Amino acid sequence: MDQKVVRYAVVCALFAALIVVGSYLSIPIGPVPIVLQNLFVLLAGLLLGPWLGAASVGLFLLAGAVGLPVFAGGTGGLAHLVGPTGGYLFGYLVAVVLAGLVAGRRGEVVRMIIAVVAGSLVIYAIGVPWLKVSLGMDWGKALAAGMLPFLIGDALKAAAAVAIARGLRPLLISQGFMQAS
Repeated sequence: MDQKVVRYAVVCALFAALIVVGSYLSIPIGPVPIVLQNLFVLLAGLLLGPWLGAASVGLFLLAGAVGLPVFAGGTGGLAHLVGPTGGYLFGYLVAVVLAGLVAGRRGEVVRMIIAVVAGSLVIYAIGVPWLKVSLGMDWGKALAAGMLPFLIGDALKAAAAVAIARGLRPLLISQGFMQAS
């Protein structure tokens, strides 16, 4: 097997595992818990690009769908993908692709910042309406339960993703896990 393919498979599995770790670092506050998953999803987009990042998130979602305890609070199963937080989970897949496309391969800080903001907004754009419909909430309650309490924390996680990506990028390039521009 091609060494490049093996490296890409390893890095995708690693990021899927990091997303799982992020789900275990969870603070339950209502229907949507505070987790670090989105930090690792955005980081996957910044470092792996749209398609390898999507493979990582897809692997995470598949593991959860078959019942492995990878979602927030160590839970799993299809019910989580169709339940109140399902929109956020599917939003991760769209967010990683968008973040990867916007960030590009050059590692430009401004593009990375735009990428994490866009990725975070996409997660909310899919997650909040899903939460609203799933729980029969009005828009005010859905925003109050599924977005507003998380904005500051998500901004900090987005900033951390950019800082970590800037630090790890040269290492990943030097080890052949990603390409420079």
